[in-house]
This record gives sequence, C-alpha cells and structure tokens, in this order.
Amino acid sequence: MRPTSALHAIRVLVPVKRTIDYSVKIRVASDGKSVDTNAKHAANPFDELSIEEAVRLKEKYKDGISKITVVSIGPPKSADVLRTGLAMGADDAIHVEIPEKDGSLEPLGVSKVLAKIVKEGISTGDSKEEVGLVIAGKQAIDDDASQTGQMLAALLNWPQATFASKLELLGTPDLGQEVQVTREIDGGLGVVKTKFPFVMTTDLRLNEPRYASLPNIMKAKKKPFKKLTLKDLGLENEVKNRLETLKVTEPPKRQGGTKVKDVDMLVSKLKEAGRI
Repeated sequence: MRPTSALHAIRVLVPVKRTIDYSVKIRVASDGKSVDTNAKHAANPFDELSIEEAVRLKEKYKDGISKITVVSIGPPKSADVLRTGLAMGADDAIHVEIPEKDGSLEPLGVSKVLAKIVKEGISTGDSKEEVGLVIAGKQAIDDDASQTGQMLAALLNWPQATFASKLELLGTPDLGQEVQVTREIDGGLGVVKTKFPFVMTTDLRLNEPRYASLPNIMKAKKKPFKKLTLKDLGLENEVKNRLETLKVTEPPKRQGGTKVKDVDMLVSKLKEAGRI
C-alpha cells in the first residue's frame, strides 16, 4: 500500500459505529449480562468527528481527496448511521452486516474487517480503489475500548496518529506526503509527523461536526451503498468474539454529603469513616 506510482488523489475511509445515544440513561438489561438496547441510537460521537474531518479535508483539497467512504460493521440497523455519514458529506458507504443476535464485534474483529477492506481496495463499485487515509474515532462510547485504530495500523503496518486534536497537511494530500498531527496526551499536547498512508484517531477538540441538512439527507438516499457479509470477505471463521460478559451492574448510588462547621469536625468525620 506504499506509493509506487505518480501522484494521485487519496481515498479516505471512515469507520462508523452505531451506539446508544450519549444523552440516554443506560439501564442494565433483565438478563443482568448486558444493557438495555431498546433506546435511541446514533452514530458514535467520535466517529462523527472523523466524518467531519474527512469532509473538511475534501472541501479544502478538492483535487487531493478522491472519495470519502464510510463503513460500518454491525447489525442491519447500522445502515442508519451510514446514511447520516452520507448526509454529512461522505461519497459512498459500505455496510458489513452481522446478525443482530451476535451483537458488536470486538475491536480486533473490527480491525481485521477494516484491514481487509483497505488491503483489497474494496469499494462500492466494481473496481478496486486504494485507501490512503483511515480516520477513526478514538473510542466508541459503549465499550470505551480505544483499540481499533491502533490494531488496524498494526495489521496494515501503517503509521498511526492517535487522539488527534489538529491535523495539518504540509502540502496537497498524496501518498508519501508529510502531515503533522497534534495529539491530546496526559498533561498537555504532543506533535508528531508522519506520511500518507496512515491511520488517525480523533479526539473531541479536533472539530465541531455539522448537522445533516434535509436536502443532504434526501441526496444521501441516492449515493452508492454496498452491503457485504463476513463470508463475502472470507472472514467468517477469522472474526470471532473472544470475551463473554458474565455480569453487568449499575454503579452504586452516591450518598448524600454532610456539612461540617470546622476543621476539627472534618477530621473527626474522616476518622469515623476510616479515611484517615
């Protein structure tokens, strides 16, 4: 996947996951091993940042970005978040559909599917289209794993720039072109330089995602949309979840606080509670 020919525009791949909406109060399901999914769902917020960044790149470098492809790996209802991505400005969508009963794939499984799509240049058309950049959310708000981008970079043997809060292109997008990424790190910011192709994961301060307008929502219905299965990709035996959730419980309810009139009483209360 390294550059071997003349300059050409880059195709951007953006993975999108369907998660329970961030504003919904999560409840434990009756089986005690999962959460109640009978709630409002939406695109993972970090993935919306990824779509927005890809669209901004294409708007700024019209000749440098050939296409933005959004891809989701999940049950049939995941098509909804792909339509959102198309309405925000993506050009086409790929849905790798898995049965509803199987739930979500673990990060390693998702990474293997994405790596297959990238390596084989799978597109919505008949011809193969090389990917030069993957922009993924740094984590999904349901499992908070923060692993898919890093695993994908390892499988592709590509550089990675994770937790990005700023992307600067030092020239027009092209394979081999240098880029600079500002990263959110503990206690401050870090700056790294790398080259296309690479994997980037997005952090909250990268941008503010746009709303999908009604005209764009209508236009999204006519954009190319391809459905695949794990069997179509030859991964039905390679992509298996390895973890089993034994129990899910709600966090303990917070107890009410107590006001104290002076330091002596504060020390006394802390001693009673066994804190000092």
